[in-house]
Amino acid sequence: MTETPTFSEQNPIRVFLLDDHEVVRRGLTDLLGAEPDISVVGEAGTAEHALTRGPALRPHVAVLDVRLPDGDGITVCRELRDRMPGLACLMLTSFDDEEALLDAIMAGASGYVLKQIKGSGLVSAVRAVASGRSMLDPATTARLMRSLRADPAEVRSLPPELAGLSARERDILALIGDGLTNREIGKELYLSEKTVKNHISRLLAKLGVQRRVQAAVLASHLDGHRTGNSADTPADRWDHARPRRAGNET
Repeated sequence: MTETPTFSEQNPIRVFLLDDHEVVRRGLTDLLGAEPDISVVGEAGTAEHALTRGPALRPHVAVLDVRLPDGDGITVCRELRDRMPGLACLMLTSFDDEEALLDAIMAGASGYVLKQIKGSGLVSAVRAVASGRSMLDPATTARLMRSLRADPAEVRSLPPELAGLSARERDILALIGDGLTNREIGKELYLSEKTVKNHISRLLAKLGVQRRVQAAVLASHLDGHRTGNSADTPADRWDHARPRRAGNET
């Protein structure tokens, strides 16, 4: 049985920070560094810098922003934990996204909290994950669990072409239909370009097509089911659930 680690002023929790905003890093450093049992041992503003510098500092906890200019914190979490299996990753984000929460859990993250959290709450979250406990935002987790327990009939009601796609893949398919590039889709959904590319490869395989232009045609065809149909069809429900972008209303 693994012994729960004990931290103190003499043996503090070593924390590494990753956020692309310097003012956020400074604020976190001041907040966490004021605690006698926590020591901020380093920071990074990009995913690349975090992967280069993080392992050498041997942190107990990595506080990672989800959205980064050169990638995403979830990928950083996965790669850091590949090198340091004992590392506890705490995802810190402005975006209340249950799919990102699921991705973070699958990447091995110990915690997922929103930046709206109070300072005392964040300190408690760092101590919790350092001690081997999980710390997940309750509202986001509740929505995730509801989606995982969704009635299978709702999935079966989707057009057959979409029934095998995840909600994230349907979002990406909709944005492909709108003509967005991988980079633009990543910015829209707060994913790295590499993650978007991986999602597109999987959805193309599920749809049985080889090129994204074919997927775009399919997306447009499904969207077109709304024309001439006043009933709330499965295609309508799919379209209603598509992500909306500011300034794109017709």
